[in-house]
Amino acid sequence: MGQRGAVRRDRRPFVRSLLIGCLLSVLALAGGAAFAAWDGRSSDAVGIADHVVLTPPSPSDTPTPAASKAKAKSKPTPRTTPKKTTVPASGPGTFTTAQSHGSPVGSGPLRRYRVQVEDGSGVSASEAAAEIQTILANPRGWAAHGRGTFQLVATGGDFIIRIATPATADRLCLESLGLHTHGELNCETADGVVVNLRRWQLGSPQFNGSAAEYRHLIINHEVGHQIGIHMHMACPGPGKLAPVMQQQIKGLDGCRSNAFPYATDGTYITGPTVP
Repeated sequence: MGQRGAVRRDRRPFVRSLLIGCLLSVLALAGGAAFAAWDGRSSDAVGIADHVVLTPPSPSDTPTPAASKAKAKSKPTPRTTPKKTTVPASGPGTFTTAQSHGSPVGSGPLRRYRVQVEDGSGVSASEAAAEIQTILANPRGWAAHGRGTFQLVATGGDFIIRIATPATADRLCLESLGLHTHGELNCETADGVVVNLRRWQLGSPQFNGSAAEYRHLIINHEVGHQIGIHMHMACPGPGKLAPVMQQQIKGLDGCRSNAFPYATDGTYITGPTVP
């Protein structure tokens, strides 16, 4: 009995130690599991971060040099000045004849003409001849209304249309008619028409239109003399079209400038005759 009690007393410390050891083992295992769990979460986070794709910024997000710096000012477009037509005041007095031949245009008596341009004037004889052909064939012109058939020729002919520098035009008009044209006017001569180069190239300050349109007036007026209209006309009334046989370069007297013998409806544009 006494030995059993001693044995029991001896076992109690051993059992206590065993229980404490088991408890420590359990705690150690639980702590390891917790640590492992925590470490696993950490590994997952790192794995996710390792697979993140870094997308480069879009072009709209990237600052361009123009956005980071002040925009350079664009250079202003230089203004172009229209080339001024220069008209020589005088020339040698010699002429080049257009080597052109055209078909007859219009109805009425045939009148053949040559075109000559003063040398050194800067005007092409062939181009001037082509333009005069076009003027005489216009539906509002003389040929279209039975006042004559006109044909461009290179030789012979019934009259000559000469384009001359102002000084030469003055001389020819004075010699033929005793007319002083003062470097400004055209005239009718014994063998045809003298067109002042200044008027051909620049038109007239009295005429409300381009120089090209004014050439219609020049040719229609001077050819009007060639077909027998020797008198000039005056303005028929304020606001009306000026007749081509009016000396429009000297003033319109209330009329509107006009380059054609006939209106668009075929009416002849006329006015009172003046010397």
